[in-house]
Amino acid sequence: MNATVYEIKHAQSDEEIKGCLDLLKLLRLHLEEDGFVEKVRRQEEEGYKLIFIADDEGVKSVAGYRIANFLAWGKILYVDDLITLPEARGIGFGTHLLKWLKGEAKKNACDGIHLDTGIEKDDAHRLYLNLGMKIDGLHLSMTLD
Repeated sequence: MNATVYEIKHAQSDEEIKGCLDLLKLLRLHLEEDGFVEKVRRQEEEGYKLIFIADDEGVKSVAGYRIANFLAWGKILYVDDLITLPEARGIGFGTHLLKWLKGEAKKNACDGIHLDTGIEKDDAHRLYLNLGMKIDGLHLSMTLD
C-alpha cells in the first residue's frame, strides 16, 4: 500500500468531520461524539481546517491546522492535530500529510510550520526530524480552575 495513491480531502460535511473522530480520539482522549462537530465548526471560524486520508476501510490519517500570525514566528501554518491509525503507521500517510501541509504553507506565504508534540512520541519525533523539522522549544501549559 502506498500513501501517495490516496487523495487528501478537507473534512467539510458533518459526516466527513464525524468520520475523523475515532482517530482523533486516540490523540485527544477527552473528545466525545456529542458536540464534536460543533467544536470543529467553532474552530473553523478561527481558521481551523481538518484534512484526512481515507480508503474503503475508513480514515487512515488526519491533520488539523490553521494559519496564524505570531510576533515570535511571523505567519505560520500551525499543526493542531496529526495522527495516523496505529496499524497504518509506517506506510507514509503522516509524511504525505506533512508534505501537503508544507505545500499549503508555501501557497499561503507562510514563514514556517510549527507543531507541538508529546514528549513520549518518539516515532512522531523521528518523522518530524526526518522531514526537516527541528526541536526548538518546550511547550508549557496551565489548567485554569
